[in-house]
Amino acid sequence: MTVYFIGAGPGAADLITLRGARTLARCAVCLYAGSLVPRELLAECPPDARLVDTARLDLDQITAELVAAHAAGHDVARLHSGDPSVFSAVAEQMRRLDAAGVPYEMVPGVPAWAALGRELTVPTVGQTVILTRVAQRATPMPAGEDLATLGRSGALIVLHLAARHVERVVAELLPHYGADCPAAVVAMASRPDELVLRGTLETIAAQTTTAGITRTAVIMVGRTLGAEQFSDSYLYSTDRERSA
Repeated sequence: MTVYFIGAGPGAADLITLRGARTLARCAVCLYAGSLVPRELLAECPPDARLVDTARLDLDQITAELVAAHAAGHDVARLHSGDPSVFSAVAEQMRRLDAAGVPYEMVPGVPAWAALGRELTVPTVGQTVILTRVAQRATPMPAGEDLATLGRSGALIVLHLAARHVERVVAELLPHYGADCPAAVVAMASRPDELVLRGTLETIAAQTTTAGITRTAVIMVGRTLGAEQFSDSYLYSTDRERSA
């Protein structure tokens, strides 16, 4: 049988993909991150499904549940918040499933930064998005991936797991982006308590602290967030030759 790593989306239950919901509906076992995945999504599971909250489980315990379900002949839904291809700890689970001979598939999800309501790549302003985080008590960042180095590109930076360290983020990016660079924080994306803060590198730290945002948020910094004067995309340009 198969383990399906399903992206639950940024928070709202109806932002799971159609494939994700259909897969969830036919899996006899569901492992979900209880602190991040909306409980409403569990209603998509079969009525007699085994539901396992992984919030307090370590990697060995999670792997044991996946392998045991496979041995019992059950498909497994492994629900992760957002999109499981980014900052989801899926890679180490896949590595262990490979060792155990358990097949798996990835079902993409909607990332939290999609909830800002802006195109992040704007013609002539910015065509690059860097997804990253900061190292504090988490796993150290690889050499060359510190904010000071990444900031030299001037690209839009989307920071996960960093709201608690917003002042440090600002301090490291200021020399490269400038105090007037647009910045935003999206907390609890797409949920009833969603909070979106918009400002600049000069103001965003104070806004975030005042709002009490410390988790379940992304920080975004880059010129595309405030872009207004830019050329139209060539994709739909009247100058582009179109054949019948």
